[in-house]
Amino acid sequence: MSLSSEAVEAARASNERLRKAVDAALENGRTITNKGRDIDQHQVHSERLAYLATEALAAETLVTYAAQAHDNDPFAAECATIFAGQVASRARAQLGDFPEAFGVPASLVADTVGSNDAARFIAEAVKDARIEALGREVVARRGTPDSWLESEEARLTRETVRDFARSEVAPLAQHIHLNDDLVPESIIGKMAELGFFGLAVPEQYGGQGMGNLAMIVTTEELSAASLAAAGSLITRPEILTKALLAGGSEEQKKHWLPKLAAGEIMAAISVTEPDTGSDVASVKVRAEKGEQNGKAGYFISGAKAWCTFAGRANVIAMLTRTDPDLAKGAKGLSLFIVPKDSFPGHEFVMKQPGGGTIEGKADRTPGYRGMHSYTLQIDRYFVPAENLVGGEGKGFYLQMSGFAAGRLQTGGRASGLAQAALEAAAQYANERSQFGQPIGSYQLTQFKLGRMAVEIAAARQLTYHAARVFDQDEGRALEPAMAKLFACDVAVRTTQEAQQLHGGWGFAEEFPICRYVVDALVLPIFEGVKPILELKVIARSLLG
Repeated sequence: MSLSSEAVEAARASNERLRKAVDAALENGRTITNKGRDIDQHQVHSERLAYLATEALAAETLVTYAAQAHDNDPFAAECATIFAGQVASRARAQLGDFPEAFGVPASLVADTVGSNDAARFIAEAVKDARIEALGREVVARRGTPDSWLESEEARLTRETVRDFARSEVAPLAQHIHLNDDLVPESIIGKMAELGFFGLAVPEQYGGQGMGNLAMIVTTEELSAASLAAAGSLITRPEILTKALLAGGSEEQKKHWLPKLAAGEIMAAISVTEPDTGSDVASVKVRAEKGEQNGKAGYFISGAKAWCTFAGRANVIAMLTRTDPDLAKGAKGLSLFIVPKDSFPGHEFVMKQPGGGTIEGKADRTPGYRGMHSYTLQIDRYFVPAENLVGGEGKGFYLQMSGFAAGRLQTGGRASGLAQAALEAAAQYANERSQFGQPIGSYQLTQFKLGRMAVEIAAARQLTYHAARVFDQDEGRALEPAMAKLFACDVAVRTTQEAQQLHGGWGFAEEFPICRYVVDALVLPIFEGVKPILELKVIARSLLG
């Protein structure tokens, strides 16, 4: 075997040892949480288990990729080895620090992450010199090489999207951010022409039916150019698409999906309320049955918050309460497609001839500018009965299905943004000189860039893995949630580390790295804030 093959095999063996320890820790977690029912009495440890299992899966997916990529990605074997060593080292420390909580027998620890083989592998894998050598390659290449994609379709998709993102989006990104502008219609129109909104829409409904991996590759490249002005544009239509496919009638699919796929209509998603965030089952906005001009439908009233793109959107997928009994919780919620006019700017008032209104005002944010997130006031806004998706009481479950797709996309968004930060830092490390030499020639700079490259590689492969799993079963919520959790943390760390490497100029808004930092801050929040994602989605799935 080549040296890289030997390294990959050693990393695979480390992952196998780690998996045995993680599985034992999860089994103990099921016992102490009563199969997940008592997670709230063990929140801290449940979070610890969720992250440990997520990192273990990330290590496994990266090693599997490295074995498949061979010489197609010269960084793969080193990234896989280093990351496997880092995760094994952290697991060994955690099991040693919290033996009673993890409940893994000392004999099993000694045979797995605490064995002599594990110690030798970890010591070799996480050597400073190894990470520094990787960092020197990052500096020399001004980033990392493209990850290898087995599918020619995925490779061509990436090439097409990258050309568009770098030529059409990147030149506008900084202006949109600094001026808090709305995404230009030119970007939306060209994305529609290229079919970006219909990647995962089945062909019989006007889409390309290319699946979730192509969608993730697209999201990643768009986000590297601008998270807010392009990378998030396909997420909202994707969430509505998944809800329609999961619960919509055939008539609804034939009516709405071709319009979404063609970019003819843009969608916003409205779930959160001013006093209701992660506790989705507590949504209070009411939808009451009624008639308007002889047409059956519902009158919607209440307040919504953090409805991104609500001004420009032509429709809002809105989660409402059709059963006034709050004790019914999630069973009383229903999902509506709410049509409206498209408005520019930061405020709008949508008035219906019958007197119903939606008033929206954008909330100012430090980053993620371009799409704008609105607080909405809704007063007896009439929606036809045929716009109810899946029937009364089905809204929560359809929304959660859509959220899984949104979380998957967020893994792609985070990976793309982190990659952009790495490339900016590597470029700056070549150009900026201090104390008589480029800062990229210094040991610590190389170490930091190498570590960033490793984490990005792991985030990307975990997200690609989640996309493939989701292609097989779109009822799977665990892997997309793990991809979002880990990739978002990587994006936050990477952008801030890259900012530090820029020194004072990293704090100047004229430099894109400053935009990357503030954009990354939103990633662990939307599509499920990090603690809720860890406890209510990942831990519950693992321990239930």
